[in-house]
Amino acid sequence: MSDKKNWPLYEVFIRSKNGLSHKHVGSLHAADAEMAIENARDVYTRRSEGISIWVVESKYITASSPEESESLFDPANDKVYRHPTFYNIPDEVKHM
Repeated sequence: MSDKKNWPLYEVFIRSKNGLSHKHVGSLHAADAEMAIENARDVYTRRSEGISIWVVESKYITASSPEESESLFDPANDKVYRHPTFYNIPDEVKHM
């Protein structure tokens, strides 16, 4: 895979500080995962924006389609027990 045109696409995720989640910041092409991390560091953390970098080859990411949202998410609405709206909370209970 020395030909740059054939390098795989990597998705880059950065965690800005401890306790926060990684966030998707962009994509880049690289020959391998090690090169992808080095390039992601150079491109996406030039001003010390992060403390952790994840790279994932794009072909390994599977996403749902917007057209599937109804069949994928609607079944949860049928399970009213997952929503605690029918519980009566005593007035003595604070901060709930």
